[in-house]
Amino acid sequence: MIRPAALLAAGVAALLLAGTALWTWLAPGGEDFASCTGGTVTGEAQIGGPFTLVSETGEEVTEAQVLDRPALVYFGYTFCPDVCPFDAARNARAVDLLAERGLDVTPVFVTIDPERDTPEVLAEYTDYMHPDMLGLTGSPEQVRAAAQAYRVFYSRRGDDPETYLMDHSVFSYLMMPERGFATLFRGAPGASGEGVTAKEVADRAACYLENA
Repeated sequence: MIRPAALLAAGVAALLLAGTALWTWLAPGGEDFASCTGGTVTGEAQIGGPFTLVSETGEEVTEAQVLDRPALVYFGYTFCPDVCPFDAARNARAVDLLAERGLDVTPVFVTIDPERDTPEVLAEYTDYMHPDMLGLTGSPEQVRAAAQAYRVFYSRRGDDPETYLMDHSVFSYLMMPERGFATLFRGAPGASGEGVTAKEVADRAACYLENA
């Protein structure tokens, strides 16, 4: 069952500041996609790589099976009080906007909290967010390896096994089957109204996909 937040994430502001620095470090580029980045060419980022995780249906899967078509990949967790639901819902809407343009993109939600996010929990969460959203979990070691490949920061905060929170980075990654990592997007607008909207994600993702 999708549980309501018991606590607000006190470290969100600091995390977003750290995320801004990470964005500067990881910003992708490449002459093929110069028009998609506002004309700024910054060099390729080393994001993504092999992983083995467990799908929400219980099967072990690899990156080759999951990323066999363009995908919008996000690392979060289902107990997240506010950031993850905003980002997952934003990505779901962006995928629908891309579908209206004839572009097929899979929304992928990778948990950073495998202790609580079993395949069953993820299936209910992703079904609520979008019928095509794929949830991925795994052992702590499998999740850690995938997160490291995507340069994802996460850390547990709190000792209560029911209500602990997870600090984590809040980027979504556009992955393309033949090219791998294309670009990343910062978090969705939240209570402050700041952030990257679904339309902005769809517009920039479409530029990459149509120029590939």
